[in-house]
Amino acid sequence: MQLLLFILVYPIIWLISILPFRLLYIFSDFVCFLVYPVFGYRKKVVRENIARALPHLSEKERLSIEKKFYSHMCDMFLEMIKTMNISQKEMEKRFVFTNLDLYRDLEKKGKSIALLCAHYASYEWAVSMNYHITFEGYGIYKKINNKYFDKLIKNIRSKFNATLLNTRETIPTIERNYKNNHLSVYGLASDQSPQASKAYHWAKFMGIETPVHTGAEMLAKRFDMNVIFLKNKKVKRGYYEATFELMADNPKEVPNYEISEDFLRRVEKQIYEAPEFYLWTHKRWKHKKKK
Repeated sequence: MQLLLFILVYPIIWLISILPFRLLYIFSDFVCFLVYPVFGYRKKVVRENIARALPHLSEKERLSIEKKFYSHMCDMFLEMIKTMNISQKEMEKRFVFTNLDLYRDLEKKGKSIALLCAHYASYEWAVSMNYHITFEGYGIYKKINNKYFDKLIKNIRSKFNATLLNTRETIPTIERNYKNNHLSVYGLASDQSPQASKAYHWAKFMGIETPVHTGAEMLAKRFDMNVIFLKNKKVKRGYYEATFELMADNPKEVPNYEISEDFLRRVEKQIYEAPEFYLWTHKRWKHKKKK
């Protein structure tokens, strides 16, 4: 059944990937019409999340954000597919790193790097940083149930010299690389909700008491990695800028959970600046802390 689904869907994916960007965004507008007003994909979740996170805005303002979000989400999904057949030259034009010198200076320090980012703007295209770096780049991701689509995603990422690690592979790989002094950069999107039973720390996120992923911080402390934040910005449709921000160059000396909370503050800043580019479909605030 998985193979049949893949065989049926893959030709459509491939056809989308060869569309010129102008046609890609015309198609994205059509997809958005189906996803948002027709089928209302996760509309209730999105509306509730925006209302909880941005209560200071009027209903009209929140509705405007909601509409812009769905348009952006469809763009981002199709841009991810477009990655299959995008050239390096085109990618470097559309996803620009503003301060690679900061990152390269960290490489010279001879320690691996934990790169924290949010599900914001084009987090999918952030993997193109592997064009510009010396260290081996790894992306931590949640494995897709359909093994054929999972393999496809890995193949797309390998185009950028990136290696995907599912959650079970992460610690053994980092540990092995650490022991062998194999310097690497690990990309971790840590802004979504962990299982409540596995939450070691709760903090305010968008003013709401929230369980926090602390894995990135704990890995950085355990394996002595420099910690940076990748701030992603959408300049206009199909064009993005990413800026590196140093968070900690000696994480073992930083009090526990301070790095994780600093990460949340940086994500909040992005959201307040342009909330329509955050991934609102995730049930970020589904858990409540027991009193």
